[in-house]
Amino acid sequence: MTIADTSTPVVVMASGHHTGLALTRSLGRLGVPVFNVDSTRSPALSSRYCRGKFIWDFDNVPPEKSVEYLTDVAREVGRRCILIPTTDTAAMFIADQADVLKEWFIFPAQNGAIVHSLCGKKEMYQLARKLHVPAPKTFCPQTNADLLEYVQRADLPVMIKGIDGRHGKRSGKLNFIIRARQELPDVFNLIQDAPVCHLIVQEYIPGGKDTVWLFNGYFNERAQCLVGFTGRRLRQCPVYTGVTCLGICQKNVIVEQAAQEFMKAVGYWGILDIEFCYDPRDGQYKVLDVNPRIGAEFRLFVSAEGMDVARALYLDLTGQPVTQTFAPEGRKWMVEDFDLVSSFRYHRDGKLTVREWLKSLHGIEESALLAPDDPLPMLMTLHADMRELLRRLRSFQRPAKLPVKNRQSATLVASAWDDE
Repeated sequence: MTIADTSTPVVVMASGHHTGLALTRSLGRLGVPVFNVDSTRSPALSSRYCRGKFIWDFDNVPPEKSVEYLTDVAREVGRRCILIPTTDTAAMFIADQADVLKEWFIFPAQNGAIVHSLCGKKEMYQLARKLHVPAPKTFCPQTNADLLEYVQRADLPVMIKGIDGRHGKRSGKLNFIIRARQELPDVFNLIQDAPVCHLIVQEYIPGGKDTVWLFNGYFNERAQCLVGFTGRRLRQCPVYTGVTCLGICQKNVIVEQAAQEFMKAVGYWGILDIEFCYDPRDGQYKVLDVNPRIGAEFRLFVSAEGMDVARALYLDLTGQPVTQTFAPEGRKWMVEDFDLVSSFRYHRDGKLTVREWLKSLHGIEESALLAPDDPLPMLMTLHADMRELLRRLRSFQRPAKLPVKNRQSATLVASAWDDE
């Protein structure tokens, strides 16, 4: 695939573990100048396709300071840039600061209320119900007593989730399963410094990984889907509740239509990453999560011509035509280090044999880190992973002495936060 006009630079806001790297490579390989802004030395910053790197922590400084910093970045680049967020907090920041940022950056002029409603699980559930989009039953507790009472009478298992990513690791990124009522004291121990009003309790839809479907797409200013792809997770990291670390493209017309109709109803413009779950009890596909920004697994969805959602956005925002296209059925993509960790956990839980693991690797067409034309990010990540492994081994050699009553809590914490 080629792009006729690649003169408009791109600034990636919050590059993350592999999302920013995938963005940098996808556009950089076509000749687009890509600049990365992140709070840490993420893999994208070491990519050969990164034209410039900027270190800035958006989460821990006032928004007006971040606006000033981004405008300085645009001045240094030398012209108006396309701004692409990779996290919910970055997407909400751009929506909130759009009036100031639009002088220096190009991005979908999205309604801020829509972005916040889609990022927040509570608001998204309410929006889905208003628009008659099927969704799992969701309860929003306001106090510990509310949470206790609901879990005591609810059909288990249930999911505990943070309402969005704005409240820190103890709430916004919280995501685990309660399978027995005896686990509730451990839940309170885990969330002790997170306001319960920042959590939701969601029914757990029965079924395995085959029931969960992903949709990635790009919608233009008229909320028309220019490109759309569907697929499934084969493995997650952390296991059962985390991001895709091995995925496969599979066509699902019902999921495509559901996502497109939902976004058409809200008037959405931009890249979308959305998750549905098939509920065998009533035969409906129910929306689980909506990310109004690029998803971490977007490079799973690449057409035979090379089109992905990042390239579709670039073409549309620069006034170039976007061709309707489809991802090859059965295309696989993986995140190497995440998948290795999760595979070990699945194997330990008796849900993945060595033979099954080896078979699952067949047909992988792309991985998140390894790239012959851009080897340094993989080497940097391996170095960071080895340091983390050694740190954990040292901590295992010096186990903390916990009271007996707290040991189950410690296990729950470890499984909930491991590899987040």
